[in-house]
Amino acid sequence: MSLSLPEAVATYFAISNGADIANVNHCFTPDAVVIDESKTHRGLEAIQAWQRDVQNAFEYTVEPIRVAEDGARLTVTSHVAGNFPGSPVQLSHAFTLLDGKIASLEIV
Repeated sequence: MSLSLPEAVATYFAISNGADIANVNHCFTPDAVVIDESKTHRGLEAIQAWQRDVQNAFEYTVEPIRVAEDGARLTVTSHVAGNFPGSPVQLSHAFTLLDGKIASLEIV
């Protein structure tokens, strides 16, 4: 299923599926915040390190399956499958965009 996603969000999912982690600089604001598994990652360097750690720990794919907008918040539901405990799962990615880039992302 092909969804229409803002460029920054599409780039984030490409990174999650193995694209160059350096592309974080193109889709997140410099002071962006990511919350994943109750951990907060603040700033481009921390977000790159988080992506690197997750990609080194597991092999997985992320497929966006549904998108909903609520004001400034864009929520993308994704099917995530890989070699991690509990796979496959559906995760909710709640994005807040600022000037076309991701200012915050919370994954639950």
